Amino acid sequence: MADDRDDVSRRGERPAYTLYRSKPRSLRDRLRGQQAGLDELRPGGDGAPPKARRAARGRRRLTPGRVLLWPALALVGWLGLSLVLFLVSAQLRAGDVSDEAKEALSDGGYPLTSANTILILGSDARPEGTKEPGANPGGPSRSDTIMLWRIGGGRNARLSIPRDTVVDIPGFGQQKINAAYAFGGAALAIRTVEGYLGTPIHHVMEVDFEHFPDLIDALGGIDVRTGRVCAEINGGRRNGGVTLRLRRGENHLDGKQALALARTRKNDCNPAENDLTRAKRQQQILAAMKDRVVSPGAFVRLPWISWQAPPALRTDMGGPTLLGVFAAAATGGNAPTRVLRPESFLTLPDGGSGLVVSEAERQAAVRALLDG
Repeated sequence: MADDRDDVSRRGERPAYTLYRSKPRSLRDRLRGQQAGLDELRPGGDGAPPKARRAARGRRRLTPGRVLLWPALALVGWLGLSLVLFLVSAQLRAGDVSDEAKEALSDGGYPLTSANTILILGSDARPEGTKEPGANPGGPSRSDTIMLWRIGGGRNARLSIPRDTVVDIPGFGQQKINAAYAFGGAALAIRTVEGYLGTPIHHVMEVDFEHFPDLIDALGGIDVRTGRVCAEINGGRRNGGVTLRLRRGENHLDGKQALALARTRKNDCNPAENDLTRAKRQQQILAAMKDRVVSPGAFVRLPWISWQAPPALRTDMGGPTLLGVFAAAATGGNAPTRVLRPESFLTLPDGGSGLVVSEAERQAAVRALLDG
């Protein structure tokens, strides 16, 4: 390389070289370059420390997706809390139904996907010291409420059996159907209803009247349309009971009032009412509870409702199965209701009078229940 330069010098020639010139930069280009350098030094830039870059990434722009994320997470958390409370509460009530009652039941599928027939029983048991007419505090209790509920698999129907309906009770002969519970508890009531209607029963629910008002109150009360009702339950308010004074039309009831209405045998404002009227009222109360559960306002109360629902019932079902029943009820629409209608009266050996239902009425009622 040095020899080549010497040869060029001796010949008097100028050495060749290439001149590189940069294109003049405009003011805009210079400003952009300066801005890029500054961006690198910003908290999120590549030239910034790692901790500053991480902090900058945490301060991302708000987008519609991020705005909806937190409410969605809150919704899932609220539903999850309600589910856990329901399952824990149901587990605490497990075992309240006798083994004999469980053995009397027929096998059924999961209530949300398969049709099940549930026997709902409400006894006339009253606390000691009650002054309610007809009550038998401390003695065997009869079933005030006897209702079949067909639910699940797209089915949703109810059938009430008047408590004075005359049936054959296994081992006791002809009696009013409500005596089966007094003679043999839920187990004998199951066998009696199965034999009378000829349809298997898959589950049983016994209404716990001590906790039933708490469930109604957790719902925020219920709205029921009635005629005029004037009644005193458990001796009325002056004796520690409940006094009902309901106007004709829609009435908002708290837990104690709803229970009193379900128990009302004698309406002083309408003496013509009978046990069929009471069965219809009980149907109305159940329908009103269902409407309240699926109302928007129930979502705010959902954890309280979830906790209070299992204690209001004694049932053979565990938490998941009971949850399937309530889910089927919430999504299955309004259930058609029917009350088994008697055609005549019968005098029983003990001198009491019972209701006789024809075979045709029984068959029609069962068909409506199973097909509803």
